[in-house]
Amino acid sequence: MAASEEHNILETPRFTTPVKVLIVVAPYYKDVTDQLVAGAKAEIEAAGAAWDLIEVPGALEVPTAISIADRTSNFDGFVALGCVIRGETTHYDTVCNDSSRALTLMGLQGLCIGNGILTVENMAQAEVRAEASGQNKGGGAAAAALHLVALSRKWAAPRKGVGFHSDAIRIAGETTGPTTA
Repeated sequence: MAASEEHNILETPRFTTPVKVLIVVAPYYKDVTDQLVAGAKAEIEAAGAAWDLIEVPGALEVPTAISIADRTSNFDGFVALGCVIRGETTHYDTVCNDSSRALTLMGLQGLCIGNGILTVENMAQAEVRAEASGQNKGGGAAAAALHLVALSRKWAAPRKGVGFHSDAIRIAGETTGPTTA
């Protein structure tokens, strides 16, 4: 079982400028998602970041809410939380695949998203994975979002005058015109 295996966990990133993370949760299985949220909040706070929390009806709505928040707000990262338990129909496959695919596509477009939507066979598996003092998949999703925020900030650093800048002319160390540095 995966719980007995050793895993390498990266150290929580630290930030010199404030970080604001949106936790989006689909609380269909509230006991499970309460644990996911507790783990996510603790991880975000351990990094010295701030968080906000919104609820949506189901896992399929989580990516849409993140997309809306990205367009209309100022969050640095996002944590997607929920739980999908296999049922008797193929609806499980649709919800799992489509919510994951949407989050992945937004991530590939540059959003810093940690995916903590559990996809499990039964409630016992969900409880084990969600427990904040156990596998803590909510905390893991928050850590993933924070690591992506740190990475995006690292690569967004000023280029120190290297390369072509079409909006400014550099003459003997001086700059004329507008700059973005």
